[in-house]
Amino acid sequence: MLFNSLKFLFLFLPVTYFVFWRLRSKNQRYMWLTIASYVFYGAWNYKFCALMAFSTVVSFLSGLAMAEYDGRRRKLYLILPITVDLLLLGYFKYVNFGLHSIAAAAHWFHRPVQFDFVDVVLPVGISFYTFHTITYIVDCYRGVVQPTRNFFEFACYVSLFPQLVAGPIVRFRQIEADLEHIDCNRRSLHRGWSFFVIGMIKKVLIADTIAAVIDPALARYDLLSTAGAWLCIVGYTYQLYFDFSGYCDMAVGLGHMFGLRLPQNFNSPYQATDIADFWRRWHISLSTCLRDYLYIPMGGSREGAWKTARNLLITMLLGGLWHGANWTFVLWGGYHGILLVLNRSFVETWARAPSAVRRAATFLAVTLGWVFFRSANFRMVGSLFTRMFQYHGGGLMPGWIGLATVLVVAAALAHFAPNTFEIRHEWHPAWSTAFAAAYVLCLIVIAGAKASPFLYFQF
Repeated sequence: MLFNSLKFLFLFLPVTYFVFWRLRSKNQRYMWLTIASYVFYGAWNYKFCALMAFSTVVSFLSGLAMAEYDGRRRKLYLILPITVDLLLLGYFKYVNFGLHSIAAAAHWFHRPVQFDFVDVVLPVGISFYTFHTITYIVDCYRGVVQPTRNFFEFACYVSLFPQLVAGPIVRFRQIEADLEHIDCNRRSLHRGWSFFVIGMIKKVLIADTIAAVIDPALARYDLLSTAGAWLCIVGYTYQLYFDFSGYCDMAVGLGHMFGLRLPQNFNSPYQATDIADFWRRWHISLSTCLRDYLYIPMGGSREGAWKTARNLLITMLLGGLWHGANWTFVLWGGYHGILLVLNRSFVETWARAPSAVRRAATFLAVTLGWVFFRSANFRMVGSLFTRMFQYHGGGLMPGWIGLATVLVVAAALAHFAPNTFEIRHEWHPAWSTAFAAAYVLCLIVIAGAKASPFLYFQF
């Protein structure tokens, strides 16, 4: 089920909301949100609800066991559930990728092998709720959180529908207090609707408008002119940002409606002045998880320049692989790893450059990286870069004038406007009227076309 669908907006959300606030006890609300979240998830494929439930039970029992034991047995209850979670993630997300990679390598060495490939369907959101369970287990082991003894509370946390399928990645400690003391007031409701409508505007009116032009063009990338290739990649740069940040804004807004404060996931990333600053602003919940649960445990920056570089590269390579079972994602992660290493090496020199220059150069570096991210294979990567940096004549794609107009608006918002968390969200007549008009326009667009999935659903 999609946030930007009539079924969600006029059936699922109103029923879930009004029943939730009619319930009185915490457990009743936990159970209702859990049931609603499984209905939300099951609307895509009900069979995978059992997979999420299994991961939830294993992680909950692991937390309880760690509260009872210490020493080797405690470490066992850390390793065992994480292994289970990673094996499930590995099977559903990477088994065919691994087999295809082995077959391709064997063919390259003239030693062909045959595999009976399994048609594995990737469960939507498995990368996100697996992070939720793993971070909970690790935090319990570290003593950062006390394991909850309320299964309904934990099941609600893992399956919470606002952030279930595309984030932000919420650690248990970030919303534990809100879960324990769920409360809603008029300001929270207004703030929730404000976030939600802004997110819908980003998705429906900006990201989907860009996608309508560049997706058909990128499907025939080998025919693009140089100008067309640049226009598509710049378009994708803004499409991805407004699509994903739009989803996260809608998730945060839904959280406020149910008395839960979800963390910020985007902090004006295209206003970053260097690549490290970009990663402090882009997909914040993922970058901080990679930092806290991978980079720092490997040694972080504590053991000299070479090991720091190694840790950065490993972290970013795995971060790229997390995004999808394709070597182009690994290449994208390695590209950002190299940029982070270079940034650490020349940080003082870079800081002396004018701020506008640093912003523009960082944006260009990030934009070039999205070529790897958007490409389906290395052939597409090579073709796009060739067309971007070697002149190819020809016309622009159909609809380019409308695309250029939307990109001007997108650029102004991304580079100069405050982000959603910097807005005060105070309702007054002019604000309410503008929001109502934008919301109605979004509904008209949604009603007139098939609902468009969010880009990060595939990860």
